[in-house]
Amino acid sequence: MVSFQSSLLIHLFLCMFCSSSECKGEDKVIQPAGDVTAAEGDTVTLGCTFQTTDPTTGSDYFFWYRQYPGKPPELLISHTGTGAKLSDPVSGLRFHVSDDKKGMDLQISSAAVTDSAVYYCALRPTATGNSKTLYKNLWKLITVPIIARKRNPHAY
Repeated sequence: MVSFQSSLLIHLFLCMFCSSSECKGEDKVIQPAGDVTAAEGDTVTLGCTFQTTDPTTGSDYFFWYRQYPGKPPELLISHTGTGAKLSDPVSGLRFHVSDDKKGMDLQISSAAVTDSAVYYCALRPTATGNSKTLYKNLWKLITVPIIARKRNPHAY
């Protein structure tokens, strides 16, 4: 009898090499490539959109996580595509679900050095309380370094 783990590994292996629509259940998280750099006080918007092959579960659930160096990821917000919040957002952060329900942007207002972290965008429920499982379910990341430099108010 093939164990569940072996079966899952075989499925993941096959999907890794499948680039056509024949590979069912392949969802994609689409984010701009590279790091986002900002100065203190800037407003930073991190975009995240989704493509899914399963219209029944589609882009129903959005998740944003933040991870500081040496720490486990922390849930910032979970949200449904219909607009219902599943958790309250962290203070200083705003979220916007796109009109087509296929994306959710994260906005950091008045960025501070303490906002420097890796931000993960995820689709579908992810594990809570177990960072080892959580890492397997996260799809993509954006690193946001905030540069400790005050803006010159007379420059504008």
